[in-house]
Amino acid sequence: MIDHEKICTAVRLFLEGIGEDPSREGLRDTPARVARMCEELFQGYGQNAKEHLATQFSTPHNGLVMEKDISFYSMCEHHLLPFFGRIHIAYISNGKVLGLSKLARTVEVYCRRLQIQETLGYDIASSIMHELAPKGVMVVIKASHMCMSMRGIKKDCAETLTVATLGCFQEDKELMNSCMRELLNA
Repeated sequence: MIDHEKICTAVRLFLEGIGEDPSREGLRDTPARVARMCEELFQGYGQNAKEHLATQFSTPHNGLVMEKDISFYSMCEHHLLPFFGRIHIAYISNGKVLGLSKLARTVEVYCRRLQIQETLGYDIASSIMHELAPKGVMVVIKASHMCMSMRGIKKDCAETLTVATLGCFQEDKELMNSCMRELLNA
């Protein structure tokens, strides 16, 4: 999936573009290191969340399931800088539940791609809704963005909160607000 040769060429050109000498001792192996890093940071392109979400269990429980404080790191598609924080997921089961680690694994699939925070939450919620068919799904993300703290406005304490809702969480605002309070009471 990752084209090491293209990444190495791009990194060499980038280094030259900022006025560096890619052949100097400290930078000589940097293009190859960046290519290997890209394999790890962007492995989500070669993965499918469906594989993780297939681990389901029948249950008479048709209530609320919450997984809080799933840590994540991702990369912003606008500046190629990291954003990171915590993801909270809630769903109302409909005769089936997921193995708890499968929610964190689903987060890993989607956070290992270039995107914006809003897309990340929607992609996670949509995949859970599609594969599990719960009554509703909510994904709350609280994150810090390096493009806000390292450059531009330089506000290092700013956090961005996004909420993606599907099913009954979209339809019932009281339910959504109640779950939001619980999820953010971390």
